[in-house]
Amino acid sequence: MNTLTIRRPDDWHVHLRDGALLQAVAAATARQFARAIVMPNLRPPVTTTAAARAYRDRIVAAVHQDNQDSGSTAGAEFRPLMTAYLTETIDPADLELGHREGVFTAVKLYPAGATTNSDAGVRDLGAITPVLETLERIGMPLLIHGEVTDAEIDIFDREAVFIERVLAPLLQRHPGLKVVLEHITTSDATDFVRTGPANLAATITPHHLHINRNALFAGGLRPDLYCLPVAKRELHRLALRAAATSGSPKFFLGTDSAPHPREAKESACGCAGIYNAPYALESYAAVFEAENALDKLEAFASEHGPRFYGLPLNDGTVTLARRPTPVPERIAGLVPFHAGETLGWQLVT
Repeated sequence: MNTLTIRRPDDWHVHLRDGALLQAVAAATARQFARAIVMPNLRPPVTTTAAARAYRDRIVAAVHQDNQDSGSTAGAEFRPLMTAYLTETIDPADLELGHREGVFTAVKLYPAGATTNSDAGVRDLGAITPVLETLERIGMPLLIHGEVTDAEIDIFDREAVFIERVLAPLLQRHPGLKVVLEHITTSDATDFVRTGPANLAATITPHHLHINRNALFAGGLRPDLYCLPVAKRELHRLALRAAATSGSPKFFLGTDSAPHPREAKESACGCAGIYNAPYALESYAAVFEAENALDKLEAFASEHGPRFYGLPLNDGTVTLARRPTPVPERIAGLVPFHAGETLGWQLVT
């Protein structure tokens, strides 16, 4: 097989940032994906329908401007799907209005302090019971960064502890709530999602399929491979690869591409996030080929996500060709995932 054509995929978890950084990164997502679930952890966070509508307009304008500058039409029909940043004071009525008007696709739960710009997140789940009841009633998905933030919990155990202490009880209290456990990193998560109810699914990033925690320290401290949730042991990476390539509709593509400027990654308190958008499909294809599962890539990338969200499948296609693809050390001043490596596939249409 020298080419692989699949239905145009979607990215069910991406950070597009704002301002100049948005302008620098939006096209990388738009050229590959028809739709993308856009994270709301800006400063200030996106908590209202009005703010989400304005942010969506800025994203569309950034993609349009890039197409004008490059003379390309790639991504011209890209559709950002907006999310609301869940706080303990958010207005459930506004969420419902935004969902009904097609502005909000989902709501994002950040445990306070779990990752970048999460300080305004939730500390007490009991305080958001009215919101959860609203989401359950209207069928609006809750997207979860699944980590506890207790200082006494080892950082490598935070996902497993979250599942036990928070997620399992949450699903019992709200059995009709549609939940996506995002960017899973452990065998605990793959097992929990696989055996869980039909209204529970998970996204898997390309970097968690490629690297384990040793990569953070290969030849020295590697800040460009630092992300949250942090990469785990090899046994967990293998469990993720098995889940992604299994054909189970409970697992689907979500890059969690999270660009940061160099000074933010290499500072005394470096930011968490891996910028994988420029070669996301090539990265996933490398994993599926290594697992002898290229025939499962289309379902993972293009079918499972929209079916879980209750959205139509995309009409168009994209084609990957088998050819050496060097990944540059910098793209728009940012270090991409696989920088300096050569991938075996290239997105050609």
